[in-house]
Amino acid sequence: MTKLKLGPIADDKPIRITVELPAALHRDLTDYGRPLAEGGTPVEPTKLVVPMLERFITTDRGFAKARRRTN
Repeated sequence: MTKLKLGPIADDKPIRITVELPAALHRDLTDYGRPLAEGGTPVEPTKLVVPMLERFITTDRGFAKARRRTN
């Protein structure tokens, strides 16, 4: 089996989720949102999660390889 950064995920329906983050990760996300603001209001951590996950998926070579095999 291909080694992925994440394990299998069941269910493909769009859903609303609530995530509890460690305080250190929340601080990192808050810090990450500051330079994205370009001097304006910092981007909130909640707005960073989806693009970060999308970026993670698109850069996961193991996932891309496994997807090519199944499609």
